[in-house]
Amino acid sequence: MKLDFIDNGQGQEVLLIHSTVAGNKQWRKLIEYLSPNYRVFAPNLFGYGTTPEWSKNRHQTLSDHVDLLSEIFEQSESISIVGHSFGGSVAMMAAKKYPEKIKKLILLEPNPFYLLEHHSDRDSYQEALNLRDIIKTNAAKETWGQAAEQFADYWNGPGTWKQMDDLRREKFAEALKPNFHEFDCVINETTALEEWRDTLPSNTHILFSEKTVNSIRKIVTMLEETMPKWSFHSYSYGTHMAPLTHPKIVNPIIRKILAEI
Repeated sequence: MKLDFIDNGQGQEVLLIHSTVAGNKQWRKLIEYLSPNYRVFAPNLFGYGTTPEWSKNRHQTLSDHVDLLSEIFEQSESISIVGHSFGGSVAMMAAKKYPEKIKKLILLEPNPFYLLEHHSDRDSYQEALNLRDIIKTNAAKETWGQAAEQFADYWNGPGTWKQMDDLRREKFAEALKPNFHEFDCVINETTALEEWRDTLPSNTHILFSEKTVNSIRKIVTMLEETMPKWSFHSYSYGTHMAPLTHPKIVNPIIRKILAEI
C-alpha cells in the first residue's frame, strides 16, 4: 500500500499524526515552524489524501495504522511523535510497537475512548458511543451531512456547522468518512492502562485545552492519575481542535518540548 506523506526539512526526525477529518494538511503551519530545524514527516492515514481507503473485511485497529506507517519507522533510528486526537491514539500504539526508536511522545488530546469503559466512567464512555453511533447510523443511510453537523458541533462547539458555507460543509462531510473505521480502533482496543504506563516512554507529554469536551477531559484526568512520570501541559484557548484553530498557542509548546534536552 502506498503511503501519502510529506517529508520536509532536515535534522532530528519528527512524525506528525493528524486527527479525524483534517488529514496531514492540519500540520501545514507546524511543518513550516519546525522544518528549519527538524526533518518532519506528516502522513495521511487511511482514506486521506492519496493514501488508499481501508478495504479489509474486518474492524480496523490502531495497529493497522502503525503498520501503514512502518516505512517511516523502519528508516529511522530515533524519532519523536506528535499526535492529535485519533492521531494521538495511533501515536500511543506506534510508541508501544517501536519503543527503542521513540525520542519523545507528544499527545494532543488523544482519544482512546475504550479506557473510559475499562475504568467505569460509563457516562463519559456513553458520550463517545453516542458519537460513534451517529457516524455508523448516518453512514448506513449515506446521510453524511447529518453526521458531519453533529460531529463538528461536538468537537468545535455548538453552531460550528451553521457557520460553515456550503462548500466547506461538503468537504467536511466527505473527509469524515474514514471515521467510520477509526471509531472501531478506539472503542475496540484492549491494551490496559497499566500496559500503556509500563511501555510508553517516560518522556511523554500530554497537551490539552481547559475547555475541551468532557470525554477527552476525563481521559486526560485518568492519565494524570496513572502516569506520574508524564508531563501535562494545558492552555486556556480553543477547544479540542485548538491545534488547528490556535496554532500560535499550541505550536510553540510543541517546539519547546522537542527542543528540551
